[in-house]
Amino acid sequence: MTAQLRACAAEEAQIQTELRAASEQVTAAEVAAQRLRDQASEAKLELDGLIERLGLPAAGRARARAGAAPSAAADPPGEEAQVAPLDEAQAQALRTRLERLARRREQLGPVNPLAQEEYAGAVAHVEELESRRGDLEAALRELRALIRETDRQIERTFEETFAAAARNFSELVQDVFPGGSGSLRLVSEQRAPRPVLGGAPLPGDQAQRAGAEAAEAAAEAEAEREELGEEEDLLGVEIEITPLGKATKRLSLLSGGEKSMTALAFLFAVFLARPCPFYILDEVEAALDDLNLDRFLALLRRYADRAQFIVITHQKRTMEAADWLYGVSMGGDGVSKVLSRRLPPAPERAPAMAEVA
Repeated sequence: MTAQLRACAAEEAQIQTELRAASEQVTAAEVAAQRLRDQASEAKLELDGLIERLGLPAAGRARARAGAAPSAAADPPGEEAQVAPLDEAQAQALRTRLERLARRREQLGPVNPLAQEEYAGAVAHVEELESRRGDLEAALRELRALIRETDRQIERTFEETFAAAARNFSELVQDVFPGGSGSLRLVSEQRAPRPVLGGAPLPGDQAQRAGAEAAEAAAEAEAEREELGEEEDLLGVEIEITPLGKATKRLSLLSGGEKSMTALAFLFAVFLARPCPFYILDEVEAALDDLNLDRFLALLRRYADRAQFIVITHQKRTMEAADWLYGVSMGGDGVSKVLSRRLPPAPERAPAMAEVA
């Protein structure tokens, strides 16, 4: 049985090989037949062109197509007189044209019988790609519209928040710097490099490099604005603060405590404009003296009913003002443990502190 199966398999393989060879022969025959048909069609067209140029009558054309030489008896009287012989220039032009057509036919190569099917497949593929391109362009337009709407909403929300924060900052400055003034304002970002101190220009190579980078950045920004169809200004927030008795407005000229109080005023201004459930303040009052520490604690007490403040501190007075205390202590055995204690309200806390004193 196994031998018979092997013989059948071998016979099947041989038949498949013969089928493939026969199929290849049929394909070659079809290609050759199509080539012969094309050559016959081209020869017919060339013959028609020559007959028209020679000015042969209808009967002469039929005999020329049939391959028979025209006879004088078959032609009607006076027909030979109508046929004018070609001069040497016309004959040379016809021979040149025939040679050119022959070269073009050779350049075309063998005829592909599947060219029409391949062309139809290519057209279908191009149509599918065009459909995908249309979908992508529509999605891109929708995405750009969504981006523009989101940008407008962000800008509107930012303007509202900034206006509220600037108003709150001006009010809080009166609390942290009694008699002083402060404000928030928007400024445009400078894209070009600033000169060094004293108004001296930048060095030559650095100036050229910086100018090239600035021009490239400006060109990219301009291209982005043109693509979005609108102009955008890069804005920043500038803080101006003038404590009582000082004429300076720059933060770099303030002391450490004044910088801390300015930062706290800005933080609470944003908090009042966009409140959050809780805030974590890490050693924010480390640089404050007793007077500014009292002002900071007053701010915490004033807004304690709006949010929870988690203050990480080593200041004793800040700990006394808290409602809950959490700390880490180490016992005599060297093991650290977390301690927590709830402090009594402020009215009850004052007599207790007096007794301790």
